Order: sequence, then structure tokens, then C-alpha cells
Amino acid sequence: MSVQPWAPLWTHATFLVFVAGAVYAQALTGFALALILLGLIGATNLVPLTDAVNAATVIAFCSAWTFLYRRRALRIERILVPTLVASAAGIVVGALLLDWLAGTAYQVLRLLLGASIVACALSLWRAAQPLPSLSPPSVYALTGGISGLLAGMFSSPGPPLVYLLYRQPKPLAWIQQSLMVIFGLGTVLRLLIVVPSGQFSLLSLQLAAEAVPVVFIVTSYAARRAPPLSPKLFRGLVCALLIGTGLSMGISALVAMR
Repeated sequence: MSVQPWAPLWTHATFLVFVAGAVYAQALTGFALALILLGLIGATNLVPLTDAVNAATVIAFCSAWTFLYRRRALRIERILVPTLVASAAGIVVGALLLDWLAGTAYQVLRLLLGASIVACALSLWRAAQPLPSLSPPSVYALTGGISGLLAGMFSSPGPPLVYLLYRQPKPLAWIQQSLMVIFGLGTVLRLLIVVPSGQFSLLSLQLAAEAVPVVFIVTSYAARRAPPLSPKLFRGLVCALLIGTGLSMGISALVAMR
């Protein structure tokens, strides 16, 4: 599939609608931006998936840092250090895998992303009650490595970290802010990898530039207001959307492969 930067107006308008919905969900829950955005794009085949992943990295960067600026919440706590170190290593490996799969097996890439989205949504849906005490550093490191791998491949580091942090005996505000800090730093690293290596195309740049104003407006709006629904209900709606888009993408990839 090849979509040029001068694609029909409806293509870019639809992309911005997808961005607005994904950014709003991210601001309210601390996760799901890239999963929702890439799930919708992969299901509709709106633009090439690799370009969407790169644009999603810029969108996630803007969303995370706008949120942290509005909340004045940029703090790297000691408990998060193992996660950040392992995540950085995973991002490097994941970015290399994306470059290889995009050049040899595009439909396999779509199938992997679809399966990952469904698996992650199911794990998030079944998130248990908070643990009685904080998890050990080894758990944070393992989760960070898996999250970094997903971040490098699909710019979607959320599910493993969300499952871990939502189970910690910590306030919701701490969970949201910690997720944003990890995601914000991860997007910086991924951009430092893909831009110099030439993986960031002209279409990726245009999609990102179109989305930035939407990201600032939606994130600023959401950061200043209480969620319209309970966190549990909103998380359930997001997971249902993820499962639907993931299944649609996976099925369409299987059909194309046959």
C-alpha cells in the first residue's frame, strides 16, 4: 500500500478524527493512544502502517509532554529507574524488528500488531485489584523490557506497564503521571533511532504535523477536567474498542496473506 502526502482530503480528515479519539483516551487513562490509533488505521488500511507508527511516536511525544507540563508532574522516581533502563533496550530491539518486518512481511506485521492489541486489551480488561505491596525492581525491569519492545515496533508501550502500575498500591494520579513520564522519555529515544536511520518518511512527517495541533487541544482540554465516566467504565470501553480493531486488523491481514 502506498499513500502519498497529497492523498485525498478525507484520508487526512479521517486520520485526525482517529487522533483526537486516541489522544482523549490517553489523557484520561494514561494508555491506549498508539493502540487505538494504530488499531483503527490498521483495520481501515487508511495509511501505511509503518508511517502511522512513526507519526504515532510524535503524537505520543506531544501528548505525554503536554500532559506533564499541564500537571507540572515531571518526576522520575527511584522505583521507575529499572523500568526506564530495560525499556530503552527494548525500544532499540523493537525498532530494528519493525524495519526488518516492514521490508519483508508487511501483512505479518499487521497480523502481529492485531494479535498484540487483542492480547493487551484482554489483559487490561482483567486487571486485578491492587497488590498489598509494591512489586520488586525485577518485575519493573521485566515489564519495562517487554514494553520497550512494543514501543520500538509499534510505538505502543502501554499495556504491560499499565497492567503493572494499575496494580500498585498507589493513587491514580501517580499511576497516570508515571505512565506519562515513561512514555514521554520512550518517544524521545525512539525518535532518536528512527529519524537518523532514514525510517521517518515524508508522509510520516506530514501526518505528525497535521496531528500536533489536535494533540495539544485535546490533551489540554482533558488534563484540566474530570473524566466524564468512571475509570472502570471508560477502561472497559477502551478495551472493547481495542479488541474490535485488533480482530479486524488480524482477520484482514490473514485474508491478504492467503
